[in-house]
Amino acid sequence: MDGSEGERRSRAGILIPATAQIAKRLTWATVIAVGPHVRAVSAGQRVLFSSEDQYEVEVDGEELVLLRERDLHAVAKTAVEPGAGLYL
Repeated sequence: MDGSEGERRSRAGILIPATAQIAKRLTWATVIAVGPHVRAVSAGQRVLFSSEDQYEVEVDGEELVLLRERDLHAVAKTAVEPGAGLYL
């Protein structure tokens, strides 16, 4: 064998040990509604969150995701200045 079980190599040939944690992917979503005590987010804004922090529910046949405000990683800025990209 050429290494411990679970070890892997990146495309560039870097050895990644089995104990290394794989990066968690974050997800963008558009806010549909917010509760009465939410301060930093409003309906229509795009937010960044971890899929591990979400709770899925079905309302009137539509699947929705419930999040706590503290579980959001970023809120996209809505106003884009000329010549600039999307800001977080």
